Amino acid sequence: MKAYVRAPYNEACLEELKTMFDEVLYEPWTETGERYYEDEMLEHLLKEKPDVLITELDRVTEKVLNGYDGLKAIGDCRGTPANIDCDACTKHGIPVLCTAGRNNQAVAEMVVAGILAFERKLIPAVEWAKSGQWVPGTTPYFLWMGHELMGKKVGIIGYGRIGRIVAKILAAFDCDVSFYDPFVEGDQNGFHNISLEQLFKESDIITIHVPVLDSTKGIVTRELLKSMKPTALFVNAARSVMVDYDALYEILKNNEIAGAVLDVLDHEPPEDENDTRFIELDNVLMMPHICGASFEVTDHQAQILNNGLKAWLSGDGFVPFVFNKEMYK
Repeated sequence: MKAYVRAPYNEACLEELKTMFDEVLYEPWTETGERYYEDEMLEHLLKEKPDVLITELDRVTEKVLNGYDGLKAIGDCRGTPANIDCDACTKHGIPVLCTAGRNNQAVAEMVVAGILAFERKLIPAVEWAKSGQWVPGTTPYFLWMGHELMGKKVGIIGYGRIGRIVAKILAAFDCDVSFYDPFVEGDQNGFHNISLEQLFKESDIITIHVPVLDSTKGIVTRELLKSMKPTALFVNAARSVMVDYDALYEILKNNEIAGAVLDVLDHEPPEDENDTRFIELDNVLMMPHICGASFEVTDHQAQILNNGLKAWLSGDGFVPFVFNKEMYK
């Protein structure tokens, strides 16, 4: 069998792939340039004739699958294979293996970093120093005094993979951590499972870590946001669709809460004033959707996908790695 690798792989995982397949062609997008769109993807598949495609950005559509019928499986180095037409893959009998959890640690660490940066006024303090305002007679110690995390009440919406890591890290700061998750029963690891209403009313810091589902869209309502403490911080490194962003903007603009750390917008990059309005607020630390971006994520996703492919080749235990699980119902 031949594997065509279009995603970046570290040397160890690439060598492991070579023990799993008769031939491995390594042409990652990081070396050849940007992603292949459907015409380019089809052209290269017809040329290389792989049994397995390992990708990250390339577009695989119905047109691609109709034009090349040699794929037995696709491995996508993403948590959610947005670049793949999974319905078309199911129709053609092709499982799509993805790498859920690849950036859990990266997101969790960056969320905590964002909280620390906001609470300690790190970004404006650095900009102040760089702008030449740190001169004799100034008192930066008092000017940029911020808040410690120790003793703060933290509410985590969603006690999944990322939520658990965030809880563990913040617990090390001696924060009082609680969470809301209707799919988790009881307290976990010393963290209290509380109602969403209680979480918003009592927390000093609120961070959301839930997937996009019908049940989670709009879960953070205007009423919940209005119930926050005036000193509270709201963090969203998940997706904007979970939050009433119009209400959040009004609350931030009116200084009804301390501020927000945001990594996601409705449109990325920003398309209109509904997006840029958050960037312009002084009490918002806006990041360009980079919480999941670390060099180590490449290592994580390669190893996760290799594990999935090994299970697929053996025919045992691979379904948890498959995104289009309806193939096996």
